[in-house]
Amino acid sequence: MNNQPTAYLCHRQRIRWKNDAERNTAEDGTVLGVDPGIENLAVTSTAYFFSGRELTHNLREFEKVRTGLQQTGTQSGHRTLEQSSGRELCCVRDVLHRVSNAIVDVALRHECDIIAFEDLTDIRDRTGASWGHKWAFRTLYEQVEYEAEAESILVKQVGLAYTSKRCSECGFTADENRPARNDFHCVNCESEANADYNTAKNIGIRYVRRGQQSSRLTGNSQLALQSGTVTPSGGFTAYPEGFEAEFMDKPHSPRANPSG
Repeated sequence: MNNQPTAYLCHRQRIRWKNDAERNTAEDGTVLGVDPGIENLAVTSTAYFFSGRELTHNLREFEKVRTGLQQTGTQSGHRTLEQSSGRELCCVRDVLHRVSNAIVDVALRHECDIIAFEDLTDIRDRTGASWGHKWAFRTLYEQVEYEAEAESILVKQVGLAYTSKRCSECGFTADENRPARNDFHCVNCESEANADYNTAKNIGIRYVRRGQQSSRLTGNSQLALQSGTVTPSGGFTAYPEGFEAEFMDKPHSPRANPSG
């Protein structure tokens, strides 16, 4: 299993470390947090990074072709626009399809019952994303939802307030925790992490904690990390021997072979 930022896993293989009786069919269980973004199209709480470079390039080419041909104003130009836009759009959809498959594969590998995304409602305003990225984030969510349904995995959105400024280790929240776009450094406990990875864990733990306040849920949710699962109270359970967790949940940078 490759943890390279550009690795798109496209197979279905569930490694059984929980039996069927242990899998929860309610809206709780093991949660995979996912943070969508521009530089990293998606980052999971299990430390899988899916690079956004290919998508950004394809969206840029799509917009370039569309803008150039629209300016011609001729009938042939409009026909070419439809043909070229169709080709570029196929490239964009291909990236989103591969990444959505990969996210579901990660969820299956870690025996997740729920995939939690941040609320996408105002993502363009928050991230400065283009209209193309906003559409791509929504399409990615919908494709993950479609793929996950076939595997009996729920896909949910949670409120995003302070998920980018909150320390996933100690819970301390402050603007000063984000010294740079890609870096997270907690001024309270001094833990360091990639900012998107920290956010992905916060998204997941926020869904986990909502089970403690909901009468419909059992409150038995846990967050999937790369080396194990953690409960809201901080209880950690390592994956069994042979799970092939190559990296531990330690600070890292989003280069090749990021640690969790």
